[in-house]
Amino acid sequence: MPMTEDMSTTASGDPGPSGAPGDPSALFDTLQHQVAVFARRAEQTRLGGVGAVRNSMDRAAYLLLNHLDNEGPMGVKALAASMGIDSSTVTRQVAPLVDGGLVSRTSHPEDGRAVVLQLSALGRNRLEEVRAGRRQLLKELTGGWSDGDQEAFCRLLTRFNEEIVARQNRLAQSGAPGTGPAES
Repeated sequence: MPMTEDMSTTASGDPGPSGAPGDPSALFDTLQHQVAVFARRAEQTRLGGVGAVRNSMDRAAYLLLNHLDNEGPMGVKALAASMGIDSSTVTRQVAPLVDGGLVSRTSHPEDGRAVVLQLSALGRNRLEEVRAGRRQLLKELTGGWSDGDQEAFCRLLTRFNEEIVARQNRLAQSGAPGTGPAES
């Protein structure tokens, strides 16, 4: 369903914000609504990709596995700090990944008392399955877009996410209440 002129419904059929032409708040009403719709749709599908059930993975697991794959083995505190979340959150989210064999706990090479988390071979394989499914889904969803539109969307979404992190960091440094590490 195409978006109506007043944007009272979106392409997804959800009611959307409306605003008079030239209303400066209309753009931000539409933007906040589209971000909320995107978040809901992404969570509903978990952006599972093609063969969504087989390739789905919850957001927290995906982000943790992806981080360990990109950054290498690290301790819980370092992982939490690098992801901007609380250590207790990482501990809780990593437990099922360890139980499932996707992450292994090993002794720190320099301090045998410390524990290091690392992606297991099974975890790396599983992560690549999920990434492949998600890549295919995104290719399908944006297949009709020009290369320039795909690149612009990627660049702007990256910039948007970076702005969120920068804002969280500014608020945390200011000591504003409720601005500790965000849970993912």
